[in-house]
Amino acid sequence: MAELKLDANGLICAVAQDYESGEVLMQAYMNEEAYQKTLETGFAHYWSRSRKKLWKKGEESGHLQKVRAICLDCGKDCVLLKVEQVGAACHTGNYSCFYTPVKEDGIGAEMLGQL
Repeated sequence: MAELKLDANGLICAVAQDYESGEVLMQAYMNEEAYQKTLETGFAHYWSRSRKKLWKKGEESGHLQKVRAICLDCGKDCVLLKVEQVGAACHTGNYSCFYTPVKEDGIGAEMLGQL
């Protein structure tokens, strides 16, 4: 796991993206065990910071994430999982966790410079 840059808590940010549409589904964290389990099984595993335990996405709900590709960002401190999502990714029942709009108009190339 030397190629990943873990934070002080031994975690790395993980973003799940729909393999076909490119829609961002959720963000969670992985520790070394979750990362290795994901590589070994082909299904997304994460580290629950609140429950302090490893969890396989969908283990209770059946909303599994079959991993089709894994990419690292340039700083190697974030993992992108391209997944086949079964059912909803969000615990609220929404397909994506990113369903709450903050601002929708005026966000274009010119807006990026203001952020």
